[in-house]
Amino acid sequence: MEDNEVRERIRAGDREAFGDLYDRYARTVHQHAARLTGDLSAAEDVMSETFLAAWRTREQVRAEGGPLGPWLLGIATNKARNHRRGVGRRLAFLARQPRPEETADFAEASAERLDHQRELAAVRAVLDRLRGPEREVLALCVWAGLDYAQTADALGVPVGTVRSRLSRARKRLRALTGERLAQEAREAREAQETREPGRGRGEVGGRAAIVALPSERGSR
Repeated sequence: MEDNEVRERIRAGDREAFGDLYDRYARTVHQHAARLTGDLSAAEDVMSETFLAAWRTREQVRAEGGPLGPWLLGIATNKARNHRRGVGRRLAFLARQPRPEETADFAEASAERLDHQRELAAVRAVLDRLRGPEREVLALCVWAGLDYAQTADALGVPVGTVRSRLSRARKRLRALTGERLAQEAREAREAQETREPGRGRGEVGGRAAIVALPSERGSR
């Protein structure tokens, strides 16, 4: 279907058209939410809230325009923003609750999910140090693949604002990534030094130890 036809059907409350919209963009919305929240469970909530809000506000869709992906990602950005604002209150509440009983760990079934969680945590460790607007523009332009105009439409800001935020975000992200890599390298060296036992008196190490070994010919 043409974009304008999709918009018309969505505006009219066509459930089949909305189902097609979900099938087309659900994965994109979930990935975008995961990058902004750093949490797969939260991303699922954000995705659900995004499509629910999209259905409720479908009459606000403009009759003419391009694909509805930027519209959905704009809603998802707002939902993820609300999630981040409320996460502190949720963590405080959970901290007051008794610790739940441990359950069985199905390692094989959850291995892929845990790996993804670790990847998200590593990314978020740097992204969290960006300002919220810069992080959102980076996620929309770089990861979601929207152009400046689509990102501006999704966030409700001028195109010039998108350009300046993206430029600042890229510079800041490069600097933060460099700092983190340097820190990880230092920690790795310190851990290695801690694990290595000290050499005893007279013990030869490194290249000298290899040179001191008898040759195959000399040992016969």
